[in-house]
Amino acid sequence: MTAIAHPRPTPQRVRPFEKTRVKTPGWLKLILGRELAPTRAEYDRVVDALWDGDPAMDKMLDWMYASDPALARRQFKQAMEEGIERVENAPEALKTFFRTVETPPAWVDRQLLDEGMRFIHGTGLASTYVLRDLALMGGYLLSGFNQSLLMTGALNRGTAQRVAETGKWWMDCTTPGGLERFGEGFKTTLHVRLVHALVRRNLAARPDWDSAKWGLPVSQIDMVATYLGFSAVMLGGLRKLGLPVTPRESKAVMHLWSYACWLMGVEEKWLVFSERDAIVLLNHTFMTQSKPDDTSREMAIALANEPLERHFPSFQALRRRLYYHQHLSVSRFFLGPDKMAQLGLPENILPWYPWLTLLPRFATYSLRHWLPGQRAEQERRGRREQEDALASLFGDKTHGVIQPGANHPAHT
Repeated sequence: MTAIAHPRPTPQRVRPFEKTRVKTPGWLKLILGRELAPTRAEYDRVVDALWDGDPAMDKMLDWMYASDPALARRQFKQAMEEGIERVENAPEALKTFFRTVETPPAWVDRQLLDEGMRFIHGTGLASTYVLRDLALMGGYLLSGFNQSLLMTGALNRGTAQRVAETGKWWMDCTTPGGLERFGEGFKTTLHVRLVHALVRRNLAARPDWDSAKWGLPVSQIDMVATYLGFSAVMLGGLRKLGLPVTPRESKAVMHLWSYACWLMGVEEKWLVFSERDAIVLLNHTFMTQSKPDDTSREMAIALANEPLERHFPSFQALRRRLYYHQHLSVSRFFLGPDKMAQLGLPENILPWYPWLTLLPRFATYSLRHWLPGQRAEQERRGRREQEDALASLFGDKTHGVIQPGANHPAHT
């Protein structure tokens, strides 16, 4: 890999190259087959991509704003829902975009996609704990990610709704057939991709967005780190919660999210198909992040309080308090006391829930997973748990993904 010949300015949020030279523990180097720290060429490549957005969608937005944004968005929605051929006199920019996303890369393996989805079903609530209490909560420690979220109000106001909308997208992507052309996962992914592009375009033009410090809003590297949270971070977290993961299951999950996030606008050059490569790349994205700050604490406290807004058919007050403490205990299990303190979370929390459930979860999961005739029931049961969890987040509101209001930077 060659270094970037003429790199763009380095945003202030980035850790200097000299501070990335942390020696990899011997056991981890043996697993990864290399040092975790980036080479100079890898460092330059990742840092430079903080200025890259989503070229295909950004180009389509140029057309959208050059014409009639409201009409163009309606045409986009019709093409997404019904197919580009149903859009009367479809503009060439719209045709080009949809021809691209409707042509899957040659590497897509439908059987692996299905296996990844079914594995996720079987994990039940364990996967939701990892994604919420490790990937999302831990992600707030990396304050470079937080700026776009904070300026959209996405996760510090109406947190339950925002988490529910992300959960809806995740459920759509992990439903059998969800990533087929007219599956819900395919369509909601394109919808979210458009929202991201609108946020990127409009925040970058605002005087209060500090490009010299943060780079481009919703950059390729920010999207890459998010995508790896749904794949590599989830797999590692599941193992720590007591769920064994086979090499084939790991491969299927990595494949699933590589395709889903290709649809989301992650460029193919950043896609990885093994956990080992994902761990290395994830670490390289971390070096582009600032230390925890006030945004980290604001976001983390809002997420910690989210269970107090959930809706349950019975014993609502009791269950809200229970889930509040339960989720905090899971975050404490994954993040440790120092990172909890950096996030402004209670420091007297013990990881009681993971401790109490680790062995029972391992035994129950393993028996259902490997005993003849039990795996299908495990997948059905796990999916029902995930559906019930999503319902508790939405309450009586419509289950959907983000619909930007008038004050949101993605509103047209």
